[in-house]
Amino acid sequence: MIKKEDIISHMRQSAYKPLTFEELVSTLGVEKKDIDSFRILLRELELEGTVVLTRKKRYGFTEKMGLIVGRVQGHPGGFAFLIPEFPGVADVYISAPNLNGAMHNDRVIARYLGPKRGSRPEGEIIRILRRANKTLVGTFEKSKNFGFVVPDEVRIFQDVFVSREDFGGAKNKDKVVVEVTRWPEKRRNPEGKIIEILGRRGSPGVDILSIVRKHNLPQDFPRTVVKEAEKISFEISERDLEGRKDLREVLTVTIDDQDAKDLDDAVSIDELPGGGFRLGVHIADVSYYVREGSELDKEALRRGTSVYLVDRVIPMLPPRLSNGICSLNAGEDRLCLSVIMELDEGGKVQNYEIVPSVIKVKHRMTYHEVRRIIENGEKNREKYGEIVPQLKLMEKLCKLLREHRIRRGALDFDFPESKVILDRNGKPDAIVRKPRTIAEQVIEEFMILANEVVARHMYGLRAPFVYRVHEEPDKEKIGDLNDFLHTFGYHIRSGSEGVEPAQIQKVLFQAAGKPEEVIINRVVLRSMKHARYYPVSLGHFGLASEIYCHFTSPIRRYPDLIIHRIIREYLAKNGKLTSKRRKKLQETVERASERSSERELVAEEAERESVDFKKIEFMQRHIGDEFEGSISSVLSFGFFVELENTVEGLVHVSTLTDDYYQFIEEHRVLVGKHTGKTYRIGDRIRVKVMRADLDAREIDFEVSENPS
Repeated sequence: MIKKEDIISHMRQSAYKPLTFEELVSTLGVEKKDIDSFRILLRELELEGTVVLTRKKRYGFTEKMGLIVGRVQGHPGGFAFLIPEFPGVADVYISAPNLNGAMHNDRVIARYLGPKRGSRPEGEIIRILRRANKTLVGTFEKSKNFGFVVPDEVRIFQDVFVSREDFGGAKNKDKVVVEVTRWPEKRRNPEGKIIEILGRRGSPGVDILSIVRKHNLPQDFPRTVVKEAEKISFEISERDLEGRKDLREVLTVTIDDQDAKDLDDAVSIDELPGGGFRLGVHIADVSYYVREGSELDKEALRRGTSVYLVDRVIPMLPPRLSNGICSLNAGEDRLCLSVIMELDEGGKVQNYEIVPSVIKVKHRMTYHEVRRIIENGEKNREKYGEIVPQLKLMEKLCKLLREHRIRRGALDFDFPESKVILDRNGKPDAIVRKPRTIAEQVIEEFMILANEVVARHMYGLRAPFVYRVHEEPDKEKIGDLNDFLHTFGYHIRSGSEGVEPAQIQKVLFQAAGKPEEVIINRVVLRSMKHARYYPVSLGHFGLASEIYCHFTSPIRRYPDLIIHRIIREYLAKNGKLTSKRRKKLQETVERASERSSERELVAEEAERESVDFKKIEFMQRHIGDEFEGSISSVLSFGFFVELENTVEGLVHVSTLTDDYYQFIEEHRVLVGKHTGKTYRIGDRIRVKVMRADLDAREIDFEVSENPS
């Protein structure tokens, strides 16, 4: 019987030209009894985007026809970009007329139309492979005989038309979920029917519920998954310990946020007799409990990742596992997959082993406690006595590892992060900056090292694997970035083969401590490609790492879970897997890579949106209040000001009534025509809050008349 690989191999031949179904049947020698199966295979290849059926009913091979498969990224301005799935392919600009009914996040096939805006290519959507927005969340605008749902997602720029019979009891200004019943066409809005009323806009809890529904985030676990989780024992038996290295006597600690409940990594460290370090990174062996093909496994793949919203966690695994038997809680025996590394005095790995283990965490420490000990020299001997020397050793090794990464060109973006503190009613009570100190850096450096060691080990075995890849930025984006950097006197050097991470790192170092540091970091980050999961190692540009993976968070990330499973299988069988098994694993990691990358993007958007929403809600209570801040960017229509609490708002040029201000693009400043007064990036400024609009997701400031 013919397989997909046979069809693809035939179409890849240089002599292949698009053929009809009958011609393909004849050419490939498909037997009569297999014709229906062959038709299904072709349809599957069409849905995957590998094959395209032309208007003349001929099957063409997408990559040979100059077509691009990717995801639509909408823009509030009414146009979009196609983000290609294949490595090394530049994003494609899609104008509104050329979307041809495609919407934000749809998976599509496009064809090139030619250059647009310099070297950026322009394209047209010719096929929609998978719709991403079968339901939408928005505000219902009701009239007598019809209504519209205005989507919360600004990158979906068409309202959804709703007939009177499909109101579903919704009232004007209700937050609703609308099911799309007819997709948009040229000059025609999508149509739909209301299937859920979330509540009145602005009512308690409706905001976050809207975000949950908008991103189709799963909440309750299916009953079959819950039942399977309930069967897992909280006790560790002697059978569970078979083949495991007993590390329960090793002094091991966890270091996390104070409110963290899913603790999936622990560390241990010793000084070697001849100098150097023995570092242990111990990761919860979730794969021991979540078996391949189980209901737990299927649900974990469907979710892809845990989602950390401002007021709740939507976990990848049921709490019985994520907060229970898999969490490395202090004083409890826990099963792990440990990476035990021996490093020389300079912090270079000399030897390592990856081994199933059992540990017992001695101390559950917070970043705050570790910071007090390392930075402030706190010596509460009763509580911390035995761990103080280890923490000092961790600090020493952390600094060595960081120096190595910086020397090889790794990028280190230092953005101010914030945390929204909620009151009992879920309302924002305060917004505080989250510090990034030596305590956070210790765990960050140790986890990066373990990820690299594991990735290199499995790469050497040529095992089917899920890698974390971060590709080099497009030349066009580096060109655009340099145009921006020139206004500050910076430049990123790049050769014919592209740009090296060290060249970008150099600019970040040059800007460090200067007024433009934050905006430089942000614009540089926006020019980067998004890291993703992939079954082939393509390197990690941001870390300047040739081979990298995510190994350290299997409780909350599916790629970590699946590679744990693969590692344990290779250890158990000494790397001797049958070709059939290797093929099955390869198919599994390909599917997991794609799914996990998709779900990660969804989670990031939902998390960011929930924080931004609460920030705006917080500022609604401060209309008319004044704050100190710094100008974070200057544009032709005004400038953005970032407050100490990381909230950002716009001062529109129309509100600057003391003069007529002109935008000098080459210097990124606004200059008063008569007074010569300037507003530039980094300037300290006092502003008054004038508007905080939750619907528009906008905050407006005006320059205070009391600058002192």
